[in-house]
Amino acid sequence: MKKSMRFRIMASVISAIIVMMICQLAVFALDRRIISKMGESYQTNAQLSEVSELLSKMESALETYIEYKTFESIDSYYHFQAASEEKLFWFPTTPSEDEVLQKEYIVRRLITTLYTYSRDAVTMQRANDRERAVLSLKKSLKCYAVLQANTQELSNMLLQKNAALYAENKERLLTFSKLGIVLLLLFFLCMLNVLYISVTHITKPLYDISAVALRLANRDFEVPLFNNNDHTETGTICRAFDRMIISIREYIKAIIDSAAKENELKEKELKMRELYADAQLRALQNQINPHFLFNTLNTGAQLAMIEGADKTCYFMEQVADFFRYNINSKGQSASIDEELSLTDNFVYIMKVRFGNRLDFEKQVSQEKHSQRLPRMTLQPLVENCIRHGFKGNTSRVRLCVESELYVTKITVSDNGGGFSKEIRENILSSNPDTSSIPKSSDSNGTGLVNVISRLRLYFHRQDVFDILDNDEGGTTFLLRIPNVYNTVD
Repeated sequence: MKKSMRFRIMASVISAIIVMMICQLAVFALDRRIISKMGESYQTNAQLSEVSELLSKMESALETYIEYKTFESIDSYYHFQAASEEKLFWFPTTPSEDEVLQKEYIVRRLITTLYTYSRDAVTMQRANDRERAVLSLKKSLKCYAVLQANTQELSNMLLQKNAALYAENKERLLTFSKLGIVLLLLFFLCMLNVLYISVTHITKPLYDISAVALRLANRDFEVPLFNNNDHTETGTICRAFDRMIISIREYIKAIIDSAAKENELKEKELKMRELYADAQLRALQNQINPHFLFNTLNTGAQLAMIEGADKTCYFMEQVADFFRYNINSKGQSASIDEELSLTDNFVYIMKVRFGNRLDFEKQVSQEKHSQRLPRMTLQPLVENCIRHGFKGNTSRVRLCVESELYVTKITVSDNGGGFSKEIRENILSSNPDTSSIPKSSDSNGTGLVNVISRLRLYFHRQDVFDILDNDEGGTTFLLRIPNVYNTVD
């Protein structure tokens, strides 16, 4: 029962074939034995006829030799005599109470007597004693006549005996044939019963599995488990069904729990929508201040132009452009060139503020950089380097844009004190501890952590941003902008 289904089926079929072959071989052996005996029953008559024919030819050759004394006749005589003597082994050598055996003994004695008279005739003929040779020939012919009569009687007796034996063997053959048919039927019924039991044992689990599968198809998941520990294919299927049923039940329970949590989240979402609507209203109200400041700067720039204060006018125009970039932002992304233009505005404003204390170097190729990245990415990095890069009353900031085959590298470096290992790890981790990070927030609350998070979300990769140490001191922010990534909002 621990064997596989295929092994059990093959074992049943092979066992049935072997038993059937054994029965067939047994019946075949019995039939062959009986048929052999039936063939042997008439073999004695054939042998007796063969001996009679050889003796007849021997007597004919003897008469020819006595009459003509030729070499061919004497050669034939010796040949047929030797051939007939070889056939005497099946004749009994002693008397018997059995009538047939006694007749065979008599025939054997007559044959040996015939040999004696015929040899005497040959001897006398060779001695040229024709009278005695003819006398021995007459005795031989007379003995042959008596032998023929006894041979005929023995042949009739053997025929009767063999006929009775043939009838007996034929009856046995018929009986064994009937017995073979009965045994074959019994064997067929027995093997049919064994195969039925085996097939039933094999198919019953399959029937149970199909019934369970039908209940599962009808969404009835409260079916009992099989708990089948057989090491067969059906046992494996039953255990697989058990695991599937348990998984379905766990999945349904998870769905129910998820539905409950979803309902809870929907309630929270309704509350968040109310808060979001209120926040939108406040944001619309707060947008009045940047617009008012932008309009005020434009008015101041016009007054400075009228009064001839060109530097003041240019400064106020740069500040107005900086605010215009934020106010007119229709999307969440911008090209590298747009970000560089905003950075130039911001650096000019910072230079007006810090004067010679700010040393800003920019290395950008003349080609067009249309790769897109989240808006307000470079300006917070430059601001961070300016604010935290002061060393000896001077802040040196360097911005480089380098195009490679697959990415465009943007580096923003300073000459400040840099970050500690712990702070760098917190900044670059997926869930940074912002309480331990020095922020450089602008008026919109955009800081370093916010820049990193937006870059990773925008490009869906973690290696887009890195923080390196400079050889001469300070920090370098490295951005890897994919060249094939071009998202347009």
